[in-house]
Amino acid sequence: MIFYFSGTGNSKWAAQTLALDTDDTLVAIPEVINSDCSFTLQKDEHVGFIFPIHGWRVPSIVKDFITKLTIKTEEADASRIKHYCFCLVTAGDTIGKAVERFQQQLETSAVGDALSLKAVCSLIMPESYVGLPGMDVDTKEKELEKKTLASTQLKEFSKVLKERPFAENQQIWGWQQLKRGPIPSFFSGPVGGFFEHFLITDHPFHVDHRLCVKCGICANVCPVDDIKGGLGYEPEWLHNGKCLTCFSCYHHCPHHAIEFGRRTQKKGQYFYNKLSKRT
Repeated sequence: MIFYFSGTGNSKWAAQTLALDTDDTLVAIPEVINSDCSFTLQKDEHVGFIFPIHGWRVPSIVKDFITKLTIKTEEADASRIKHYCFCLVTAGDTIGKAVERFQQQLETSAVGDALSLKAVCSLIMPESYVGLPGMDVDTKEKELEKKTLASTQLKEFSKVLKERPFAENQQIWGWQQLKRGPIPSFFSGPVGGFFEHFLITDHPFHVDHRLCVKCGICANVCPVDDIKGGLGYEPEWLHNGKCLTCFSCYHHCPHHAIEFGRRTQKKGQYFYNKLSKRT
């Protein structure tokens, strides 16, 4: 079973590709986050978590999901069984110590007794964060280069999940290969805290009335239903504290009618199954 969250499609691609190759069941976290988040596993079924890195940290929707998640098993003596667990993250550049943070939350949550983290992987994917000066989508050439390399790495990781090396001991496959980058504790610590407290917000989002055609796409792609709108209506952000600043609304707008303050003016758009659009 694979639980995933995706804003602009990078993590969704990885989750769907792995699920097809490993015959896993896919569960989109935004679709179940408002349920009791209780799932039953079959014998020897592994559990995966796939999500993008936000500000060198785990996205809040993933953290909330892990807090609510409960795992049941069909096996008789479930109290002594730990299911093989993996985590795959996507990022435009480096991930800091986001996976360490994920591991810590997993181990201290209610499912910590049911899951054992055995394999990790980080894929460097096309850039989608455009919320700060100097940050823009990749060129088409860079985007294709990242996708090609990520596809190769994902095939290797899929093979790992099928063979399950280190499954019987304490080693975590891929731990040393994570793309943490320089001074990862600093970026996942103070810098990540700044992101969470000041940059993850829907308040700067607004619509250019001259360009908006009221197609409703932005409201439909928002993973946390933070946009009031739909076909025939201009978008209105609800300011309810749920926004992830994933920029899905911005990137999917067919007329570039959505902006994030003045920080996204003349910047490009990207989502996985469409080449970058740079203005």
